[in-house]
Amino acid sequence: MDRITFNQAAARILGREHEEHGIGTLGEKTLHAVVKNYVEPDEDYHEVPLEGYVADVYRDGHIYEIQTANFNTMRGKLKTFLPLYPVTIVYPVPATKWLRWIDEETGEVTERRKSPKKGTPQAVFRELYKIKMFLKDPNLSIRILLIDMEESRLLNGWSADRKKGSCRHDRIPVELVEEYLIDCPEDYRMLIPPELEEFTSKEYAKATKLTVNRAQTALNVLHYLGVVERIGKKGNSYLYEVTD
Repeated sequence: MDRITFNQAAARILGREHEEHGIGTLGEKTLHAVVKNYVEPDEDYHEVPLEGYVADVYRDGHIYEIQTANFNTMRGKLKTFLPLYPVTIVYPVPATKWLRWIDEETGEVTERRKSPKKGTPQAVFRELYKIKMFLKDPNLSIRILLIDMEESRLLNGWSADRKKGSCRHDRIPVELVEEYLIDCPEDYRMLIPPELEEFTSKEYAKATKLTVNRAQTALNVLHYLGVVERIGKKGNSYLYEVTD
């Protein structure tokens, strides 16, 4: 983890966006651009045509794909790239998040308020499930970035306060908090809290601050990778333990 390089990437992208669009009207993909410039500051290696696709970053025979969501859209790329190149998927996760609301009619922007929700690296499992069939490939690695960020949303939702069902406008990185690099199935052990020995999906959810549904998805992936095994049941729930 290199916070200095990350801060330089953020300053470069935010400065460019402010100059081109004006303060308060940043582009919708600021987070993606900052992370891409953090991974590779030299833009000559960005957006490289390769094997019928465009790689976010390609340098020294290695591909980096910055993906903020919707891993299912990467299946075609991964099927083509992985037999030929090492590929790292870089996934940013909001650690602490501040929210601003934008009224499109008046142009008013609220003061930022801190969200009570905290992001954890285990959030990646929701997306990894969509590309589960590629996770055992030795050419694939996952890089998780925990980032404090500011999110702006449009007041265009369906609820009375126009917040529920609203559209996200932008996410502005504030600080890089932590990084996790997964190079092989054994590395996924770092996403299992050490205090868990024999545990259910509910216990995994409590320890990782996931919902039970997302904890079940995480354990589905971990079981597929052979990182955990089912050793029985506790009530109606599977009982898991970490494999040796």
